[in-house]
Amino acid sequence: MGKGATTREAIVSQALDSAVQIGLSGLSLGPLAEGLGLSKSGLFAHFKSKQALQLAVLQEAIDRFRIRVVEPGLQAPRGRPRMEALMARWFGWIEGEPGMGGCLFAVAAQEYDDRPGALHDLLVESQTAWHETLARVATDLPRGGSAPADFGRQVAFEVSGVSLAFQQQAKLFRAPNARARAEEALARILDDAEAG
Repeated sequence: MGKGATTREAIVSQALDSAVQIGLSGLSLGPLAEGLGLSKSGLFAHFKSKQALQLAVLQEAIDRFRIRVVEPGLQAPRGRPRMEALMARWFGWIEGEPGMGGCLFAVAAQEYDDRPGALHDLLVESQTAWHETLARVATDLPRGGSAPADFGRQVAFEVSGVSLAFQQQAKLFRAPNARARAEEALARILDDAEAG
C-alpha cells in the first residue's frame, strides 16, 4: 500500500471513530487534519469535500460491519445458531468494536432519517441489506420447516427492536445488565419463532 493510500486509510479510520461520537455531520476537516498531524490542504487532497469524507467513513463502517458481523455470523449452522451468532456479533458491534466507540449506523440514522441525499441513500441501502439478511436467516427458524408469508421480515423487525433498545440501555443509560436483557428478549423472540 502506497503512502497516499495509507494516509487516506488513517484519515477514514480517525474520522470513523470521531463520527461515532459526534455524528457524520459533525465531522470537520480542520480538527481532523490537526488530530492526524496533516495540513487542512493535505487532507483536502484526499477528500475534495466534507461529503466525500462522510461517504468514505460510512462506507468504511459498512465494510467493517460486513467483515466483523455478517460474514462470520453467516458461518454458523442454519436456524437459531445462525441468528444467535449474527445477533451476538451485532451486540458486540453496538458495544464498540476495536477502533470504534459504538455503532455509526445508529448515530447516522438519527442524523439522516429525513435528510435526502447521498448519505441517506447509502445508509438506507446498507441497512436494508442487513435487514434482508436477518429476514432470510429467520425463515430457517420454525421447527415445522416452513415459515408463513412475511415471517422473516417480522422476526427481523423484532430483533432490530431489541438491538435498538440495547443501544439505548448500553450507551445512553450505561445499564450494566443491558446485554443480559437484550439476550433474554432475543431468546423469547427466537423461542416463539421456532414454535412457528
